[in-house]
Amino acid sequence: MLSSNARTRQLNGTCASSVDMELFLHYSLIPSLFIILVLSLLQRREHHRQRDDASYLLGNRFRMIIPLDFVGTFRNRWSYGVAFGATANKVMFLFSEGYQPLQVPQWAQAFVLLIGGIEVGLSHFPFFACLSSEFRLVSSILGFSYSLIWFAVTILHITQCPHGQFVGKYETVMFYWPSLLCLAFLLGRFLYMFVKSLRVHLGWELQMEEKPFLEVHQAEHVKQLLRKCPLQEREKSWFQTRIYEWDPYFQFPSRMIGTTVLAFICLYLFIVIEFCMFVYVRDELDVFEGELESYVASMNQTGTLTPVLLQVKELINVTKGVWVVTILPASLTCVSYLFHILACYRKQMKRLWAGDKHFLPLKFHNPSSSESVVAIARYSGWQIAYILWGYLIIHVMQSLCGLVIMYSLVLPVIHSQALEMLRGLGIGILTISIVLGLMVLQVWIAASFFLQPKMGTADKQKPLALNNRRAFHNFNYFLFFYNVLLGLGACLSRLLISCILGTWLIARIDRTILQSGCERADMGFSAWIGMLYVDHYHTNPVLVSFCHILITGHRERRLQQAVKDWYLNQSAGPRTSVRSRTRWHLLQTLINNPGLVTLRKSRPGHGSQDFTQILLT
Repeated sequence: MLSSNARTRQLNGTCASSVDMELFLHYSLIPSLFIILVLSLLQRREHHRQRDDASYLLGNRFRMIIPLDFVGTFRNRWSYGVAFGATANKVMFLFSEGYQPLQVPQWAQAFVLLIGGIEVGLSHFPFFACLSSEFRLVSSILGFSYSLIWFAVTILHITQCPHGQFVGKYETVMFYWPSLLCLAFLLGRFLYMFVKSLRVHLGWELQMEEKPFLEVHQAEHVKQLLRKCPLQEREKSWFQTRIYEWDPYFQFPSRMIGTTVLAFICLYLFIVIEFCMFVYVRDELDVFEGELESYVASMNQTGTLTPVLLQVKELINVTKGVWVVTILPASLTCVSYLFHILACYRKQMKRLWAGDKHFLPLKFHNPSSSESVVAIARYSGWQIAYILWGYLIIHVMQSLCGLVIMYSLVLPVIHSQALEMLRGLGIGILTISIVLGLMVLQVWIAASFFLQPKMGTADKQKPLALNNRRAFHNFNYFLFFYNVLLGLGACLSRLLISCILGTWLIARIDRTILQSGCERADMGFSAWIGMLYVDHYHTNPVLVSFCHILITGHRERRLQQAVKDWYLNQSAGPRTSVRSRTRWHLLQTLINNPGLVTLRKSRPGHGSQDFTQILLT
């Protein structure tokens, strides 16, 4: 008899859904392009010039729309983040390189993946465009309709084949529930936008102000800089000191929120896919173990290969258990990295705002402008890829560490070899302790006998001045041969520590794992630095506040001039035409700058230049 889970897998092996999600992705481009066309036609160009081509028929209509501002958007951040989360399944589809719409040679696979990325971006473009459009009523209707289509198709796909061939029951639900949750949130968001814009259209509520040039938190940050520092800082809690302190005058841009949300969902989907692959490999290993058991039973456990086969079977069982156990610590490590990257982003942005670049390598103090612009486009995708690959590498490394612990500590106890294990462990610890003790002894001898005494009582250490030079040279000579052997262990420990730290920090795009001087070879770290500089130059609160003051002052002067001109035009006194006023200003300019007369163009038959010369003389 088959188990219920096995029956579910067998049943779902023949399940054929009427909805092909890949085919639906292709067909979704039709409504997507329609929504993009409608929103583009609603936009007005600020500067319209008469042209002879067919685009003149559109007037000042049809302007390029943007999905979202990747640099300076601080409003609707979580809505944009959820919209990014709705693309998680397709992003994982691209990450696994399962998108193959064209049969091309191996060298052209990069172009196929580029086309796939553009198609996925185009199919989800309406989510972002409708959230950021100025025409809230129309965009809310279009966004709600498009989200409802995706939600209904996903629900239909899940209900027809809810189970899978690897995990079994509700495998499809495990894959698609994050996207369903994001789509449900977008439906609610677009419904709220529709109600809000409809009340404004009917005059029941006031129109919300447009996106301000200076955000509130940026203005508050500048005000905080202008305030006097308190004489006594308030006491911070343990959480604020050791983990994280919330700053009300700092907000993460929508790009960082969207990247974090998408990274969380993609990490979850990656863990589910990895577990499905583990289930498949485990089933194959179970079959292999059954064959080993049958072979050992046929040989009555007297064959020459029986001990080896038993050890192989034990290795398989231990590996399966260790792999399952290390899923949780590996996933928690990557989740903590995502939060830590956000904390590092805030800390490093504040240091850049303060003009502090000492935390950056010297080569990154003046990065290339073009590389920085490309870096902000690369960062989000690379951050997600680094987290996914980092999880896999960390999982493998932790599994290897688990195997070492099992074979060095646990299995000897199970096999009644605890005394031998303790004896070997004690000898190893004693050997390492002696080596470290000799190294510490060298430092103590150097400090006690080969350095001159302190020059003052307040000095923390002795000066770097040799004493007892004859004894020092003998000490140096005899330890030379010993340190050759000690250096071999130090070299191996350096290699081991580099491997451990490199694999442990591979998911951290905010710090390089390469040595000093080779940081530019780390493309992920270069993308991080370029992204920081773009945000620093475009969202620095002091710079934005200064530009806001200039723009506000310019608008006020233009308004005062318009009011003054209107008052002069409405006065009962003699009126002066604009053309006469312009000519009078031109004459004053030429009187003050006689050299400009010879540079003026004159039309034949007009003596304007001679007349101007007479006036000047």
